Amino acid sequence: MILPLSWLKEYVDVDVTPDDLEKKLFDAGFEVEEKYEAGKDISNIVVGLVESCEPIPDTHLHVCQVNAGTHGTMQVCCGADNVCTGGKFPLALPGASVYATAKDHKTVEGVMTIKNGKLRGYESNGMLCSGVELGLTEDLYPGAEYNGLLVLPEDAQPGDDVKKLTGLDDVIFDIALTANRPDCQSILGMAREVAAMLGKPLKMPACDYTETEVKKDGFQVTVEAPELCPRYSAHYVYDVKIGESPLWMKRRLALVGMSSISNIVDITNYVLKEIGQPMHAFDCSYLEGNAICVRRAKEAEKIITLDEQEYEMTPDNLVICDGVKPVALAGVMGGLNSEIRDTTESVMFESAKFARDSVRKTARSLGKSTDASARYEKGVDEYSTVLGMKRALHLIEELGCGKVSSTHVDINTGNSIEPTEMKVSISKVNGVLGIEVPEAEIVRIMKNLDFDPSVQDDELTIHVPAYREDMLPNGEGDVERYPDVAEEVIRMYGYDHIVPTFLSTAQVTMGGLNRKQKGELALKKTLCAMGINECMHYSFFSPADLDLLRLGPDAEERNAIRLLNPINQDLSLMRTTLVPSMVNAIARNEKNGILAGRLFEAAKRFIPKSLPLTEYPEEKDTLCIGIFGAEESFYTMKSIAATMAESLDITFTYEQAQKTFLHPYQTVKIFCEGEELGYFGKLAYDIQNELNMRTGAFVLEMDLERLSKWYDKKRVFKALSRFPEEKRDLAFVMNKDITFGQVEECIKRANKYIKEIRLFDVYEGGQIPEGKKSMAYTITFAPKDEALDAETVQKFVDKICRTLKNDLDIDLRA
Repeated sequence: MILPLSWLKEYVDVDVTPDDLEKKLFDAGFEVEEKYEAGKDISNIVVGLVESCEPIPDTHLHVCQVNAGTHGTMQVCCGADNVCTGGKFPLALPGASVYATAKDHKTVEGVMTIKNGKLRGYESNGMLCSGVELGLTEDLYPGAEYNGLLVLPEDAQPGDDVKKLTGLDDVIFDIALTANRPDCQSILGMAREVAAMLGKPLKMPACDYTETEVKKDGFQVTVEAPELCPRYSAHYVYDVKIGESPLWMKRRLALVGMSSISNIVDITNYVLKEIGQPMHAFDCSYLEGNAICVRRAKEAEKIITLDEQEYEMTPDNLVICDGVKPVALAGVMGGLNSEIRDTTESVMFESAKFARDSVRKTARSLGKSTDASARYEKGVDEYSTVLGMKRALHLIEELGCGKVSSTHVDINTGNSIEPTEMKVSISKVNGVLGIEVPEAEIVRIMKNLDFDPSVQDDELTIHVPAYREDMLPNGEGDVERYPDVAEEVIRMYGYDHIVPTFLSTAQVTMGGLNRKQKGELALKKTLCAMGINECMHYSFFSPADLDLLRLGPDAEERNAIRLLNPINQDLSLMRTTLVPSMVNAIARNEKNGILAGRLFEAAKRFIPKSLPLTEYPEEKDTLCIGIFGAEESFYTMKSIAATMAESLDITFTYEQAQKTFLHPYQTVKIFCEGEELGYFGKLAYDIQNELNMRTGAFVLEMDLERLSKWYDKKRVFKALSRFPEEKRDLAFVMNKDITFGQVEECIKRANKYIKEIRLFDVYEGGQIPEGKKSMAYTITFAPKDEALDAETVQKFVDKICRTLKNDLDIDLRA
């Protein structure tokens, strides 16, 4: 919300400094993101009187003696065609900041500092400036866009500050508003708040006008979708004279970032910024059928908007039609077929309230966002709809650009724009705040906020203004219960009055992390130590992601919660698995030329107990790891899993598994003490090809809730052996379908002195028979009570080989 101080002062007598006003806004709950002068980038610009002006031979330049008042007289070289003796122009003193312009002298290319110099051998101290070099436009100051010096008034005194003279010293507040205060999305809305903060009366803008006896015979308005348009007002204005708006209007629009177009169009934009009511004016000569109809668009119906773009609509879009065709996208933009032209002689003014979700969906589905749609999306109240029309008709008369007829149509669903009475307990209000705000203060504050309060015993009666009602997406008002009143009171009374106290049931605790948080943090540190980077994704995914994983129609992952109003289709389902987000992250990295990496995400999956939802879903803490690159393999992921287990002082076991999105022979389930925790494997080749991956990718998904039972497992100290460990490297030949887990279990069963089994090679082909594979292990034997000699270790190896042969038909590779 852009709030110029000069415009604000039209409605409130602001008698505090801009800095004080900024603090008061903050204290009342309005975050001032930035406070700046309209001419914030320029400095040291004064009025200069040219006392002499002599041409420099063979050039277009003149050497001028310029009187700068108390700053003295200085010599300036100038090439502008309108420089002359006796002229008063902006003079940038040495050290001043002005805007640098391109060769066309109209395009700003940055800010520059003025320095003393020489031109064609003549000293030049300072610079005479154009309006563009001061950041001015024709709307801000007449003559500013002339391709020459900016001519200042004759009564301007040499040495006076040009910023003050041209209004560039106006202070602008850029305010961030919370979602529950769309009533403040206007100059008048903020003026109400400032008046309450300062205890000053609010000066309402003039809204009176005189209707003539002229009527537009037979004109009708119908609303076929009242659920999307609860109020629609139309008023006929004739004898229209299209022309320029007055300077004061053009200047105010320019300060809030809008360019002047014509008096009629400017009035609609002015009301939007001043009252907060989007409006539109239709050229009556292009309205067919002497009627307006507000309805849903027909399937594939088309409209060309004012920016000359054509859109194909659906019944989800609300349109304004004349008796034949659509003439506007409701709440978004008018149609080209009814725009105001130089030949316009009569107009139909429109002021309406449209459902915020309808405007939002239309704007997003068609990719068209405007000032009007942004305002409607935040919420427009019916009070402003009525006030906005009155203000526009007053401005028509004030500017003398038309006559107001007696043809006025107001279609509504019966909602009142009068204040609503509400009663609350003062003791409950103070109970929320935890302090005793004096009754007189509460009454004063609510009166300043225009709630017309009265008190009887402990009961406070207020009248909630219509512009504070129906402000929230669910149709509720911003002030409906005693906690809302407490909020209004304390933001004006001052949060600094609140004394910090413990709640009655509060307890003093030591603080710190709980068991679950400590366990997850330790696990994350372990993963980071292995060079795996943490990532975070949205909690939503797309139905297309489930298709990418080749999941069947009955797969558990498809039992996902669908959002009612998703940002887009790609974020329309609550995640039931973290794998799609990880796979897409890997694909994005590879598209950007990053061909190797390790990522992990610890987040929640959302598992509904039933659909449609009747209760909150289960939120399961889940870990997903993704690795990719030419150096990564199935055994890299197994090593990561084993390191995780070791950090928790547990052991994982594995069983071969099948997943639709993983390689059929490189996928396993993960178990700990017989409980299934998750799985990992290599991403299927067809999915890698579909995502244009250039290297192999591997993913792991694990249920952290199940793993959490081992987070606080107590480690038992084992004394280090006094004797050296013995290692043997053994390579075995076996059938291809035998897994590492089977081999590992069999080896451990064969000998109690085994400390570690590490796979370091897998080989197929060459001297290995068809259907077989070679797997090479390093087996570490840890002695207990006495040292292990070579003969004893050989006996261990022989028993391991016999056990493998007997149980799995595995041979020692020669």
